[in-house]
Amino acid sequence: MDSATQSSLRIARVSIGAGLFLAVVKITVGILANSLAVIADGIESAGDVVASVILWLGLNLSAQPPDEDHPYGHGRFEILAGQAIGAFLIATGTIFAWQAILHARKPQTRPEAFAIWTLILSTALKLALARWKQRASKQFHSAALSADAANDWLDVLSGTIAILALGLNINDPITFSHADSIGGLLIAVLVVFLGFQVLRQSSRELLDTMPSQPMLDAIRACALSVPDALGIEKCRARKTGLGYHVDFHLEVDPQFTVERAHHISGAVRSAIRSSIPWVADVLIHIEPAPSSNGDNRVDG
Repeated sequence: MDSATQSSLRIARVSIGAGLFLAVVKITVGILANSLAVIADGIESAGDVVASVILWLGLNLSAQPPDEDHPYGHGRFEILAGQAIGAFLIATGTIFAWQAILHARKPQTRPEAFAIWTLILSTALKLALARWKQRASKQFHSAALSADAANDWLDVLSGTIAILALGLNINDPITFSHADSIGGLLIAVLVVFLGFQVLRQSSRELLDTMPSQPMLDAIRACALSVPDALGIEKCRARKTGLGYHVDFHLEVDPQFTVERAHHISGAVRSAIRSSIPWVADVLIHIEPAPSSNGDNRVDG
C-alpha cells in the first residue's frame, strides 16, 4: 500500500471518529434544546460518518494490487466511492427536506440557547477537517477525498446557517418563529446540491476525462528531458484510483536499433514515474522521428 493511500485512510479514520462524536452530541443537544436546525446538522454529521466509511472502504479496495481480471488495478473503486457519497447525499438531503417542510407546518416552540455552543464547536472542527481533506485531495488527486472534503465544507456552511437560524429564533421567537425550520430546510437543499456536484465530478473521472493541460504538459516536459527522446505524439491519460495511467507515442532517431529505442523508452518511463507522483503507470509506443528536420515535435 503506497503512502498516498495510507495517508488517505488515516484521514478517513479520523473523519469517522469526528463524525460519530459530532453526530451524537448535536442530535442529543438538538432534542434537548428543541431545535430542528441542530438536529438537521446532527443528522448531516451522521451522514458524514456513512460517507467517511464509504471513503474508507473505497480506498481499501482500490489499494488491492492488479490481478488477472483487473490488470490496471482496482483504482476505480476509489472513484465509485465518490459516486456512492454523492448518491447518499442526494438521498439524505431529499428525505430531510421533506421532514423540514412537514415540521414548518406545525406550531413552533422556542429552542434553548445552549444549543448554539454545540454548533460553534462543530463548525470549527469541520472547518479544520475540510481544509485538511481538501489539501490531501489535491495532493493525491483523489475523487473520494475531494467528495468528502466538499461534504465537510457543506458542514461548515450548514453549521453557520443553523447558528443564524437558532440565534434569530431565540432572539425574537415571534417574528422568526419559523427560522429554525427554514434553516433545516436550507441545509437539506445544500446537501442535495452538493450530492449532484460530487456525482458530476466523479462521473468525469469514471468516463476517462483527460487531465488538465498543465498536467499533460508536465508529462511531455519530463519525457523530453531524457536524452535522445525527440518528440511526443498522442499523449493521453486516464484516472484509475489515486493515479493516472499514461500512454503516448515517443519519437526517436529512426537509425537507432530496437534495443536502443527500448532503452530510451525505459528511461522515459522511469523518469516520469519517479518525477510525477500522480502517474501510476506509463505505456510507450516507439515511432521514428521525422527525418526532415531535427526539431522536437509535440502533438496531441
